[in-house]
Amino acid sequence: MAATNDDLVREIGALADRLHDARSSIARRVIGQERVVDLALTALLSGGHGLLVGVPGLAKTRLVETLGTVMGLSTSRIQFTPDLMPGDILGSEVLETGADGSRAFRFIEGPVFCQLLMADEINRASPRTQSALLQAMQEHAVTIAGQERPLAAPFHVLATQNPIEQEGTYPLPEAQLDRFLLQIDVDYPDRETERDILLATTGATDVQADPVFAADELIRAQQVVRRMPVGETVVDLILDLVRAGRPEGNEATDEVREHVSWGPGPRAAQSLMLAVRAWALLHGRLAPSPDDVAALARPVMIHRMALGFAARAQGVRLDEVIDAMVARVLRHEVAA
Repeated sequence: MAATNDDLVREIGALADRLHDARSSIARRVIGQERVVDLALTALLSGGHGLLVGVPGLAKTRLVETLGTVMGLSTSRIQFTPDLMPGDILGSEVLETGADGSRAFRFIEGPVFCQLLMADEINRASPRTQSALLQAMQEHAVTIAGQERPLAAPFHVLATQNPIEQEGTYPLPEAQLDRFLLQIDVDYPDRETERDILLATTGATDVQADPVFAADELIRAQQVVRRMPVGETVVDLILDLVRAGRPEGNEATDEVREHVSWGPGPRAAQSLMLAVRAWALLHGRLAPSPDDVAALARPVMIHRMALGFAARAQGVRLDEVIDAMVARVLRHEVAA
C-alpha cells in the first residue's frame, strides 16, 4: 500500500508540473482571466463540461480554441442560431446511389463527433436544439435513426452563453444546466490587463499556444484526479454545503429558505467532489482542503439553483446567497 501511495504522489507531482506548463502556454494567447482558465481546466480534468457565461468579446471562443491545442484534443465549433436543427449537431443519414445503381444510406457525422466541442452562444438556439446535446453530454453517445453511436474519448463540451437579459436568447433547460460541471463567469478585464491585451493582439502576428498534453494523457490525468484522497472533513463539508442549498430540507440556511425556489441535487455534490480534487491538483496540492470547497462552491452550484419570484423582484442575487451560505457552513464546520 505504501508503494502505491508513493506512486500516486509521484504521479500527482509530475501531473502538476505538466499542468503548470499547460497554463503557461494558454496564458500566451489568453491574457489575464487566470481564474477562468483554471476553472476550464478543472472541468476538463474532472471529465466534465463547462458553461462560460459573459458578454461577447471577452475571449471565450479564443480560450476554447487554445484549450483544444494545448490539451491535444480534436475540436469542433457550432455557432448556435435560432434556426439550428438537431441534425446540424448530431449528423444525419443520406441516401447515396452507387455506380452500379444500388442505393444505401450513409451516415455523415455532425460536429458533435469530436473530443472538445465548442457550443458557441448556446442560448441563442431553441430549447429543442439545445436538448440535442443532452444525451451526448451525459452518455458520451448519441442515438440517430435508432442506432447508438459512441463519441470519441475524452468528450467535453465547453459552451458559451450570453447573459440571459440580452435580446434573442433562450433560457437553458434545467436538465441541461445540470449536465454542466461548472458555470464559469467571464468578467471584463481590469485596465492594466486590457492594456496588455490591446498591445498583444493588434500587432502583425498572433501568438500561438504549444501542445502540452495528448488526448490519452488527459484521460490518464482524469484517472489520477479520481484517485486523489479526500479527507472526511472535506466530504462532510461538501455534503453540508449542497444540502444547505435545498430550501425544502431541514439543513437549509435562512437565506435559502427565504429566497431560493429549488436547489442542487446529488449531481452537484458529485461535481464538487471531483472539482475540488482537480482544483487542488492545479495548484500543486496532494489533496483538497476546505478552502478549495469554498472556492468552487459558486461555480458548481449557481446554475443548479434558482431564485423565487419575490427574491428576483427584490433584486436578490443568487451569487450573494451562495456566498452567505458558504460562509455560514464554514463557520459551523470550524465551530464543530
